[in-house]
Amino acid sequence: MPLGEALRVSLQMIRVNKLRAFFTVLGTVLGVTFLIAVITLITGMDSYMKEDFAGKVYGFNSVMLRPTPSVQMEDNPEIRRMWRRRQPLTSEDAEWLAERMETPGIISINSDRGGQVDGPDGRTLESVRVSGASASYFTARDMGVEAGRVFSEQEAERGVPVVVIGKDVADKLFDGRNPLGKTVRVQGFPYRVVGVLEKQGSLFGMSMDNVVIAPAESRVNGFVNPRNVVDEITYKVADASLVPRAMAELEGWMGVRHRLRPGEDNDFELETASESLAFWNTVATYLMLALPLLVGISLVVGAVVIMNIMLVAVTERTREIGLRKSLGARRRDILAQFMIESGTLSGAGGVLGIGLGIGLASLVSALSPLPARVSPLSIVLSIFLGVGVGLAAGVYPAYRASRLDPIEALRSE
Repeated sequence: MPLGEALRVSLQMIRVNKLRAFFTVLGTVLGVTFLIAVITLITGMDSYMKEDFAGKVYGFNSVMLRPTPSVQMEDNPEIRRMWRRRQPLTSEDAEWLAERMETPGIISINSDRGGQVDGPDGRTLESVRVSGASASYFTARDMGVEAGRVFSEQEAERGVPVVVIGKDVADKLFDGRNPLGKTVRVQGFPYRVVGVLEKQGSLFGMSMDNVVIAPAESRVNGFVNPRNVVDEITYKVADASLVPRAMAELEGWMGVRHRLRPGEDNDFELETASESLAFWNTVATYLMLALPLLVGISLVVGAVVIMNIMLVAVTERTREIGLRKSLGARRRDILAQFMIESGTLSGAGGVLGIGLGIGLASLVSALSPLPARVSPLSIVLSIFLGVGVGLAAGVYPAYRASRLDPIEALRSE
């Protein structure tokens, strides 16, 4: 029997037995749906970590110097007490390092804390991220402005009361009006708005646009931290190849600055985006291996369902098989018919599962901070698995059908 004819007969039998076809498809749909959803979410998370998280938290091609780790997952109380005993970083530390660093780069400082911002019309925003930063901070974090400008080095050094505000702050305080030149009060102190940042988006559901950034030497000095104390010092280089060199140099100079003896542990932390991403890459590898494997169990269950339904189909169509054989159908024709029928049903389930899986991942992304990104590899894999599961599950029923004796089959009721 030609392949086209076998496919036509298989599709005809699927149309005749709609309920049986539905349950056969269902076994593949569920497995492929969750497989697509899991891989889509992991791929989206991977892209998010590499493109958004690393840039927004650390900055690309940057080394971050902090007194304690930026992400503290340690639950050992002794280690936490040790962190609290460390001496803080100061703006003087940044100036001292800037004079000695030989690796070409830009040094910046930043500190932030939640605070209150009041608009000119009596509007008030609570829990705004108030940052005190150097003028170089915007370059170090690749921040651009949608309107106006960032504050200058001279304004930063003199502590001029000017501020660059995030998109959310501009929208909520000024309601579409031009905020440039207007005055906002940050923790009760007046600041003139000189710029509005380009939209930064969100990080794990937290808006990065709910921020005001003022010179570190302005009146925020002493509010976000004790006077002249900074949360972090960032050193940005032009190329990723210079990051290890800058990191080693910073470590050496800070050891001298803090009078650490040879072999003594650092009392500060040096962090880069690549280190954070290395941890995530390890996690992502385990997730990509473990979760699809667990989801694959449902495909095995689906294969068992398909095989049993196809065995029932063989029993129900025994007379039909006998008639076909008596009219000249060969064993391979019967085998091909049932294999194609099983593969077609399972393949249809795979295609349907792809759509449902993408929809499920998009729903999770819409209702939670988890991002979703469709991977072409997951679609190809799902189609391959969908058809493959059906073919594998249909082998035994098709073999049983092809082995039936035509005389005995025709006598079947």
